[in-house]
Amino acid sequence: MFQRKRTRTYNPVLEKITSYLFILLGSGIVAIAFNLFLLPNRIASGGVSGISTITDSIFGFEPAYVQWAFNIPLFIAGVLLLGKQFGLKTLIGTIFLPFVVFLTKDLAPATTDPLLGAIFGGIGVGLGLGLVFRGKASTGGTDLAAQIIHKFTGLSLGTCVALIDGLIVLTAAVVFDIELGLYALVALYVTSKTIDIVQVGLGRSKMTMIITNQEEEVRKAILSEIDRGVTKLSAFGGYTDNERPILMCVVDQTEFTKLKQLVKSIDTSAFVVVMDASDVLGEGFKRA
Repeated sequence: MFQRKRTRTYNPVLEKITSYLFILLGSGIVAIAFNLFLLPNRIASGGVSGISTITDSIFGFEPAYVQWAFNIPLFIAGVLLLGKQFGLKTLIGTIFLPFVVFLTKDLAPATTDPLLGAIFGGIGVGLGLGLVFRGKASTGGTDLAAQIIHKFTGLSLGTCVALIDGLIVLTAAVVFDIELGLYALVALYVTSKTIDIVQVGLGRSKMTMIITNQEEEVRKAILSEIDRGVTKLSAFGGYTDNERPILMCVVDQTEFTKLKQLVKSIDTSAFVVVMDASDVLGEGFKRA
C-alpha cells in the first residue's frame, strides 16, 4: 500500500510573522555590520548608510539621525509618487535599521583594516538585506529614490541604483581618498553576491538537455534509477529538419555524475548540454 505524501499547509499568520522576523533580524544585522566594519573604516559602500558615513566624517553628524532624515522623507515620497505598495513592512525596515544603528553605536570596531572591513561589512550587509528581501520588504533609502528616478526618467531600475550608489562611492573617494573609494566598491560587490546567496542559496542544481537516438530507454532509466522527472521537448535538427526529441532533466549536483554515466551507458553518442540552475522550485526541490 502506498502512503500519501505529506503536503505543507499554508498558514498565513505564520507566514506573516516569519516575514516580519526576517525584516527585524535582517535590519539588525545590517546595522551591526555597519557599526562594526563599515563606519569605523570610513567605507561608504552606497545607500543611505554610505551617505551617513560621509556626513559623520565631515560634520560629525550622528549616522542614525542622518539615516532617519533621508529614509522617512523618501518613504513618504515613495508612497505619494509610486503608490502604497511599500506598506508597513518597508516602513518598519526604514525606521528599525537606524534605530539599531543608534543602539549599537558604542560597539568597538571589529577591525581597523579597511579591506577586512569592506569584506566582512559587505557580507554582513548582504546577509541582512537578503533576509529583509526574503521578508518581502526593503530598508527604503536609495532603493526608493532609484524607483522614483526610474518612474520619471525611463532609465532602468538597475541603472538608477548603480548611478546613485556610484555617486556615493565617488563622493567617498573625493572626501576620503581613492583607496577608500575602491574599498567601498569591494564592499558593494561583496554585498550583492551575499544577497544572491541568501536569496538563491549555495546549492546549485544542474539542468541537462539530452539528445539521443534511444530517448525512451534514457527516459525510463532516469525515472527509475535517479528518481527525477523528465520533460520531453519537441525539436528539429537544423541540418536534416527531422524531428529529434530533447529530454530535459534537472538534478542536484550530487546526482549529476550518476546521470551522465547513466546516459553514456545507454547511448555513447548522446549529446548532453549542461547548465547551472541557480534556483529550482517544485517536487523534489525547494517548495517556496
